[in-house]
Amino acid sequence: MLRTINFMGVRNVAFGFTVLLTVLALFSWFHKGLNYGLDFTGGTLIELTYEKPADVTLVRTELSQAGYHEAIVQSFGATTDLLVRMPGEDPQLGHQVAEALQKVGGDNPATVKRVEFVGPQVGEELRDQGGLGMLMALGGILIYLAFRFQWKFAVGAIVSLIHDVVVTVGILAYFQITFDLTVLAAVLAIIGYSLNDTIVVFDRVRENFRVLRKATLIENINISTTQTLLRTMATSISTLLAITALMVFGGDNLWGFSLSLFIGVLAGTYSSIYIANVVLIWLNLNSEDLIPPASTGKEVDDRP
Repeated sequence: MLRTINFMGVRNVAFGFTVLLTVLALFSWFHKGLNYGLDFTGGTLIELTYEKPADVTLVRTELSQAGYHEAIVQSFGATTDLLVRMPGEDPQLGHQVAEALQKVGGDNPATVKRVEFVGPQVGEELRDQGGLGMLMALGGILIYLAFRFQWKFAVGAIVSLIHDVVVTVGILAYFQITFDLTVLAAVLAIIGYSLNDTIVVFDRVRENFRVLRKATLIENINISTTQTLLRTMATSISTLLAITALMVFGGDNLWGFSLSLFIGVLAGTYSSIYIANVVLIWLNLNSEDLIPPASTGKEVDDRP
């Protein structure tokens, strides 16, 4: 039999760490701000292909010498493909940059495959819609859990999810990682992952209220978390291994996406134990909360 781990014995220490980490993340978020990508701020994207493997550093130098100092050059797919991102509101900027690179191409000329321009108004709409989508996701989760479990479980899950999002975005803001649509997709994926982990623990807590009738809430949470620990660790470790491979081999285009997922999985695993469960203790969850309310209406006898 697996020995019960006293997770809640250090809940006060964990709470202090949680508050400190959340405050630092919020400070970084509001003080430094997010480094929005061209998807949100508007700008030009140019996809280039070369006859031979392209030197990213050399292309950056060539663009800088041509006067395009804010250009972001990334490998894209094959070694012969590059992606150039530049801020600017001129729809012709992409063609101008492509012509400048073709002139200095030497024995490895560049061919333009794609030029896209995103206006600042479109970028602002994408940013607002992304934030609205995240809020709608959290609201839907709150409503679902309130009906599926009980409102105290819903509050614990939402507090846990907010913590995961704030910490992830705060770290991205501190290191000024580009926040684009792929990173936003990662943040939404974090919400789903963390929620799944939290529901597994909550479901075991609810089941153990029926089995462990004499156990206190803290004992129930410790036993339930211990029972689901192997499942949680197996899921988290396997997910982190896949994300690590994506970080190493995914290239610059997927770096922000994979880094966000890596941070979110760690935060989600922690919050499902030391945030969601602690909220249940604060709200004093008990077995009576899980008993359906008795009907107060009088039964109508339809017999003649």
